[in-house]
This record gives sequence, structure tokens and C-alpha cells, in this order.
Amino acid sequence: MNHMVERDSENDVPEEMDISEVLTNEVLNVPLMLRETREMPMNTDLVDEVPEGIPIASNDVEMEEDNARPEATFRYAIENFSKSKEQRLSPPCYVRDLPWKIMIMHRVSQDNRSAKPAQPSVGFFLQCNGDSENTSWSVNASAELRVISQKEGIANIERKIQHLFYPKENDWGFSFFMSWDDIIDETKGFIKNDVVIFEVSVTADAPHGVSWDSKKHTGYVGLKNQGATCYMNSLLQALYFTNQLRKAVYKMPTESDDSNKSVALALQRVFHELQFYDKPVGTKKLTKSFGWETLDSFMQHDVQEFLRVLLDKLENKMKGTCVEGTIPKLFEGKMISYINCKNVDYTSKRTETFYDIQLNIKGKKNIYESFKDYIQVEILDGDNRYDAGEYGLQDAEKGVIFASFPPVFYLHLMRFQYDPVTDSSVKFNDRFEFYDKINLDEYLKVKEQTPADYILHAVLVHSGDNHGGHYVVFINPKGDGKWCKFDDDVVSRCPKEEAIEHNFGGNDGDENMMPIKQCTNAYMLVYIRDSELKNVLQEVTINDIPKELVERLQDEKRIETIRRKERNDLHIYTNVQVVLEDCFDSYLGLDLFDLDQSAVRTVKVKKTNTLKEVHKLLADTFKYHSNQIRIWPLITSKHDSLRPTYLDMEANALKTIQDLQDSSATTWNIWLELVEPSMNSLLPFDRNNQSLIFFKLFIPEERLLVYCGYYFVTYETTIDSLMNIMNKRAGFDENTKLAVYKETNKNEVEKITKPEDPICEIMQTSTYGEILIYQKEELIRNYLSVIDHFKNICSQAYVTFCDKLIPNDPGFTLGLPGWTSYPDLLQAVAERVAVDQRKLQIYLSINGQKECPGEPIGYSYGGQIRDLISNNSYGKRYPKKFFYQEMHMPVDELESKKPVKIVWCGPKIKDEREIILYLNKNDGSSAHFYEVLRDSVELSPEGSGQFRTVEIISAKISKWFNPGVRIPEANSSFPSKYYRIEEIPKNEMELSENELLVPVNHFSKEVYSTFGTPFLIKIIHEETLADVKERIVNKTGIPDKELEKYKFAICQGVRATFIPDSHVMNLQDFKTPPTSQGQCNRPWLGMEHPNKTKRTRLNYLEKAIKIYN
Repeated sequence: MNHMVERDSENDVPEEMDISEVLTNEVLNVPLMLRETREMPMNTDLVDEVPEGIPIASNDVEMEEDNARPEATFRYAIENFSKSKEQRLSPPCYVRDLPWKIMIMHRVSQDNRSAKPAQPSVGFFLQCNGDSENTSWSVNASAELRVISQKEGIANIERKIQHLFYPKENDWGFSFFMSWDDIIDETKGFIKNDVVIFEVSVTADAPHGVSWDSKKHTGYVGLKNQGATCYMNSLLQALYFTNQLRKAVYKMPTESDDSNKSVALALQRVFHELQFYDKPVGTKKLTKSFGWETLDSFMQHDVQEFLRVLLDKLENKMKGTCVEGTIPKLFEGKMISYINCKNVDYTSKRTETFYDIQLNIKGKKNIYESFKDYIQVEILDGDNRYDAGEYGLQDAEKGVIFASFPPVFYLHLMRFQYDPVTDSSVKFNDRFEFYDKINLDEYLKVKEQTPADYILHAVLVHSGDNHGGHYVVFINPKGDGKWCKFDDDVVSRCPKEEAIEHNFGGNDGDENMMPIKQCTNAYMLVYIRDSELKNVLQEVTINDIPKELVERLQDEKRIETIRRKERNDLHIYTNVQVVLEDCFDSYLGLDLFDLDQSAVRTVKVKKTNTLKEVHKLLADTFKYHSNQIRIWPLITSKHDSLRPTYLDMEANALKTIQDLQDSSATTWNIWLELVEPSMNSLLPFDRNNQSLIFFKLFIPEERLLVYCGYYFVTYETTIDSLMNIMNKRAGFDENTKLAVYKETNKNEVEKITKPEDPICEIMQTSTYGEILIYQKEELIRNYLSVIDHFKNICSQAYVTFCDKLIPNDPGFTLGLPGWTSYPDLLQAVAERVAVDQRKLQIYLSINGQKECPGEPIGYSYGGQIRDLISNNSYGKRYPKKFFYQEMHMPVDELESKKPVKIVWCGPKIKDEREIILYLNKNDGSSAHFYEVLRDSVELSPEGSGQFRTVEIISAKISKWFNPGVRIPEANSSFPSKYYRIEEIPKNEMELSENELLVPVNHFSKEVYSTFGTPFLIKIIHEETLADVKERIVNKTGIPDKELEKYKFAICQGVRATFIPDSHVMNLQDFKTPPTSQGQCNRPWLGMEHPNKTKRTRLNYLEKAIKIYN
């Protein structure tokens, strides 16, 4: 039993209780159960009115219909309380289909550090599923534990707990709930007639790891989590219950789409299974259609980003179809960005569309304050006055106002924001209130035809911090206030308070518990316009799904069922791999055949089939009579190769394949002997007097071993008597003298010197087929012998060479003698790939999950190839892998250089790329650095031939260095910082007093959300922005039409002042303020536009969401 620390404070921290003690005495007790009076959105009524007094508990049968309820209050009255000090357990009360019990214990604790006497106390615990043998269940619950007052004017003793119950911690509560003396003192009011009443009110989430039937309890099913895809599951459920969207998704034409790559088809499949399946639905096919690798699926992504990418994908798929325009019709709203001058008649307006908006919650009490903040007017005055063109600098008001709201309104609560102090993303857990019904009329420029009344449809909730966490979603499927909680594969009914109020965030306000900051709170809200509710939530029936789609999905499921059955039947069936004599004939190696290279036939049979049944099946399969085939199982011989062995058909006819097959083998490999075309039946074989011999002819001129058939020989047969047969098989004259060799060990042979001896003496009688190799005796003088050929083959190393610069290059394989020197190896590879041998660099490979290039081999390496590869690569089909690369200079010269990686930017900004400079190891001067750089890059005809170095942090230029200054060493403490070298354009070499170099950075929405490739541009005092844009086009190559979509702003810190094309540039706006030091704090010219490239993330563990297909 765990040692329980006794506490002398009534504000004891709740803890787990060990219940391994055996109950020795049965205590007379009266279990009491209270019916819950609170109204719940369930299909059945959970509770009746609580009768006065202390009610007797309902029995389990009576409560069976309520077992799935989310909460309950039950009592446990113990008689003769003061007379027994044993552990007591109440009868179970079922919540979420799990048994919950009150556990009461008499506790005595002595603090060894104190002189106080031992203080007896009452331990009060809540136990969940205590008798279960299941080791994988869990359920999150909160509860209030009470000792009921039985005296008027005295309040109950109440304390709260919250805990994740699971097998190792299946009870939770307080060792010191009350002093024992206080509870048995009748004057205190908690005991009457020696009866004490304990009460628990418990609220539990739906459990995981047990047979919770979501479909039965809610009518809906969940989505399986692939590891960290709960963010995706939450959003998919919200989109699925947008019924109008679901209906449109079903109608997207996908008849000709690839099942593995079509996002539309995969989403149709998920929606169809969510609608009609009874079990949780998988999303692996959906993420596979996105083109995501496994690692991507296990990454926490941003819900808003995923929503935008997915809706964009669907909108493109719907173009040109009957459902074109569904996405903007449902999700698109419009807002007007404006700047109104106060003292002159000048206004700048731009209308923009949106699919969702981000609401600032920091310092805001509720959703209305956030909307007011969103349309808050910014005053442009003083140094921040607006340039109104011909009117000059003017005091102005800047802001946005909504022109229209969409039928389905996604509100992203900005709980994750950038913290410039830590240069990272942080999560705000502040309390922020939102409501089930809101009106947004006051935020519209002009009221629309119908009121902007919205009903809350979904609440996406995040638990955790900026480094990760868990997402769930609460959905009001029919818009009638009956909420469900979707926690991946588990769906459960829940009260409205749990969906809304419990997700406001902030302190929980309970003074009896530790005041912790809630890390579980709403992250995204989905509202549906009241006037569009019936249309958006219209019923979707089977008739709304195209018949062709239903048939395709059914066919897919039928095929999956067959394949699943095949996988499940693996223990019932086995594969018979059939090798025919053709495999021997086509193999030119040292052995009889290679199972991995041979074209074997596979026949599937039951393991319980008898040999007789399989024999007949094989005869039918290959279209022979039963007496025209013979089965020879292939076993591993003493030469470590597969050879046929005799199987007595009559003696083993009734044995099963399972008995005949090696228990550790997954297949049964056999050679199937077939009758010769000229014969009606096979020749008989006497295993007691005959051996199976195979012949192979060595042709030394071509260094080939050729199969020449097999023969049944008696044990007394001599080699001499076989000479005629071997000559005939080889096509030689019958009197040709032959040198015959036998196998001795693996890949070793020796010449038979006494051909007059019988086979049984030359080759020890074995149960498997032996090979005799022979050649013309006369050719041994001028060519290799069989023995020499075997030695060469066995010492040969098979090496695959792959191009280092080509990903997944299959390469080519060379067979080279093990004593090949490194220069000879270089020559062989150089000839194969047609490059200069001196410029060829060979790399060793690094073994891992995927082989990749390792260390280069020195050009002066004097060893042999056998020293570079492992012994098991000799004579094997599985070659050692090397990588090669053609260098730009001879390798021996290269080895005297030091490689330095830099980022080079060509004449066009988009030409930014990494290059490697090879510097002399003994020359670290800047002059040498730039000399090598000049020879390594292509300079622009319009360039100056001079270089400058630019420091870039988080896609933003922070400083740059004068020509000739050596590039600094990058600091690994700032992974987002790098240095770029570029050629200085001629027009930027010498600047006059009215000219200034200004950094230009791309950003999206927020000033700190920089991305892309920044650059420097020359600005001339009092020229217009239009003039600057013309130079930007020439420098970057951005098309004019694309640049028209960009908004330009003068940015400093986190503030951006947007300017029109007519804005007159003032160099003072871009000079570093007197209070700032260095280039890092100087203002810059910003180009605001959507980030269509891979986004720079604040958390380096995250990747931008992309749907590739």
C-alpha cells in the first residue's frame, strides 16, 4: 500500500488512494443516489425531481437507461460509522457507462517531525472503474465531494477535484478530508444516529479505450487521430456539419480522379463514412491525397491555415461544375479599408473579401469588444500624417468597416501571438467571453436586408501551449442548442455550459482549488447567420449523393474488405513458390538458381491442405496429369543454397502442408519436375539407390556457366560412364575429353581425379541435388579453369555507384575484383559516366534508414576495394553503395581547399541560391575570398563588379556591409539569420545626397509576418512611389499585374503606414531615428501581400501546410 502523507490542513491537495487493502469486515451501509435535476440535451431524461429527505438509491436495472449520462450526483450513507474503521466502498453509480464509487477510509497519520500526537482523519475518494481488468482506458472528470450536514444551520463540507482517471490512478480524493473527531461529534452536525452521509457530484467526459458507442449515444461518429491530427479532425467535423457544403462536396465530379491523389474524392469518402458508418472514421487516405508524408501527419499545424488551404483547394475543384461558387457563397464576406482626410475632401477606399477574420483577444472582455477593436479608427496626425497626393500631408482617420457578413462566419481568436521579447509565439489564456447568439449590425457600414444575427454552431478548443497540445470541437449540429463534443474518435453529448462557458479561459474562479491559469480555451468560433440557418443546415440524404459516387465508394470498401480478409487469413493460408526448370536454365551464376531473381510461380493453398490435394492442385494449375509432375521441396544444403530434396508422395500423401513446411518459413518453396514433351510420364526415382545430379558446363572463352539438365544416377555409376551424357548435353563430340569438378564447400570446387570411381565414393550420398561442373580438358591450358573462375567470382565485389546530386538515383553496378586499387576503381567509374578521372570524387555511404553520402575518399588513397567494403558484400547480389560527383576542379587540387558555403543572389532577386566556395586553406584574406567568389559566379553586364554582404533575419534585412568586407560567421543561436552576398548594381555604387538605399521586405497582414526574399532599393528624395515601383519591377522581375495587388507601407517596429502610388518619398522617413542605434532599427519599405510561398513559422518544429495534389 502506498504511503499516504497525512496533512493537517483541510485544504489538502487531492491525491490518489491505493485500494489494495482487503475489506475484512462488512459494514452495514445504506447506499443513496440522487437524481440530477439539471436539464440536459439528451435523448432520454436523466433525472427526476429530488424527493425530500434522504432517498434510497435506485437499483442498477432501473438506472440502465441513464448509464451514458455525462454527470450524476449520488450519496452513500454509512450506519454505525463511529464503530468501524475499515475501508468502505459504495455501490456503483454509472456515468459515461463506467462505474463510479465513493471510497471512505479511516486514516491515522503521524508527522515524525512534530511532537503532535497522531491525528485520525476521514479519507474521502472517488473511484472509477476499479474492478476493470482493461489497462488502456482513461476518462477525464471533475467532481465535488461533500459530507452532508444533518443539522439545520450548518453547511455541508465541500471540496472539488479534477483528474484524469486511468488504471494506475483510478481513484482520486483527499486523505485528510475531515478530522475524525469532528465528523463523529454530533454537535458538529455531520452525524446523526451514528449515520454519516457522503455525496459526490461527478461530471465526466466520454471515456477513451473502452467500448463507448458514439453512434448509439449521439447519432454521430468521430475521426481517428493519426498522432497529431486532432486539429484537422476538429475542423473536418465543423465542415462536415456545414450541410450545404457537404452536399456540394458530394456533387464534385470525381469519376476520373486518382483514388490516391484526389483530395476531393478523399473528402467525399470521409464525409460519406461520417454520415453512414457506425465506427470512427480514418483519415489516412485523406492525408495521403494531400501528398503528406507520415511525418507531416504527426505535426501540429495551424487550424486557420489548414482551413484556408483546404477551402482554396475545394473552390478550385468546384470551378466549372454545378456547385461552382459554393465556397464564396457560404464563407465570403466583404470589408472596406479606408482613409478619410479630416480637413480636405479626400478619401481612399479599397474593398476586400475574406473567408475568416482574426480577432484580437488580449485585453478584451468579450467578442463585442474584439469586433469594436477590429474596426477601431486610427488617427494619422503629427509625424504620422497621411500623404494625400496633391493635398500634401493631412490629418486623417484610417480603419476598416464591414460591408457584408457571410452565412458561415469563422472567427479565429488570436490566442497565439508573436512576442518580440522572446522572438517566438506565445499563447494567451486570458478569459474571453463569447455567446451562443450575437448581433453584428453595428459593425456594418450599411445594414443588410436581414439582421446580422448569428447562432453559434461550433467551438474549436485548444488545450496546451504554443509548443503543442490537443484540439477538440464542440458542435451544435442542428442549431437547436443540443451540443456534442467531438474528441477525435469519441463523440458525446454535453451541456451548453461545457461547450461555451467552460472554454472562456482564464482562472476557474474556484477558491477551494489551486488558482491555475486555464490552458484549455476556445481558439476558433463558427457562427451561422440566423436567416441562413435552414439553408446551411439543410438535411443531406442518400438521394443527395450521386449514384456513381456511392457505387465507387462501395466498390472501394468491398475491395478493402477482401484485402483485409486476406490479411486476416494469413495464418490460414500459405504460398507455395513453384520453381520450374526454366529458372535453372536462365541462371548463369555459380549456383543452381537464385530464388530472388527467378521468375517463380506462386500458388496459394490452405495450410491444412494435404500433400495429395496440393499435388492435384498443381497438376491442374500447370495443366498436367498427376503422373506427369513430381514435387521436390527446396531445402538449404550444406553449401548454403537451396537444393531439391526427394519427397515420398505415397508416404506423405495425407500429411498437411503445415506439417511438411518449415515452421519458421512464410512460404513453401518447391521445384516442380515436369514430364518431357516426348514422354507420357515421369521416370521413376528410387531414393534408396539413386541420386539427383545436375550438370553445368563452363565455357571459359565467355566465362559462362550454362545449365545442362539433370539426371538420375545409381550410387555405383562412375563419372566415366556419364561422359557421353555430358558431351551430348553440351553438343560436343562423344569422345571429347572433359575435366569434371564437384562442389566441396560454399562457392568452392575441386577437380575429380578418379573418374572411374563410383558416385557414392566421389560425392557422399546426400538427400538433395548435387551439381557436377565440367569443361573441355584441352581449354584449361589457354583459358581459366572452373576453379579459377570460382575464385574470381567469389572474390568479386559488387558495388553500386549513385550520382550524389540526383535524389534517389538508382545508379549502376560494377563487379570488380576485391584487389582492385582505388585508381583503377576511379578509372572504371570515370569510363562508365564519361568524366575526367581526376575530377571524379567518390564518397562512402552512411547506412541508416536510407543510405546517403558520407565522407569522401581521399584522392591519394592507396588501399584496395576490399578494404572499403564489408566482407559480406563479396559475391553477393546486394552490393555496397558508393556515391560519385564530378567536381569543377581536379580532386587532388580540391583537397588543398577549404569549402565555405554562402548564399549568393544573382542579378534577379529570385536567383538567390546556396553555393560553395573553395578557398585555399592557408589564405584567409578578404581579397582571396572575393577573388574566388568572382570566379564562381556569373556577374551581370549592368553590375559594378563589386560585392556587398546583407544580413537577413526572419526574411527581413537587418543590416548590410560595405564592399570588400568579409562575410561574418553565422551564429547558430539565431537559426533564422543568414548572410547573403550580391553584386552591387552600378546605379547603387555612388549615392548622392538626395539618394538613399532602403530595405524592401515582404510581409503578410502583420508587419512581423515577413517572408520571401528581401532586397535593397535606391530611393530618390521627393520621387513618387510609382517611380520606386518601376525600379522594383526592373530589379525583381515581378509582373506589373502582380505588383498591382501589393500594398506598400513605410514600416518601423510593429507599425505600418500604407502609402498610395502618388505618395512623395521623403528620405527622412527611412533614416534611423536619433533614439535608435544601427541599421537594425531603421524604417523599411514593406510590400504587403498574401504569402503564397512556404511560410516561415515561429515554431521551428512546424511546417507550412501544403496540399500538394
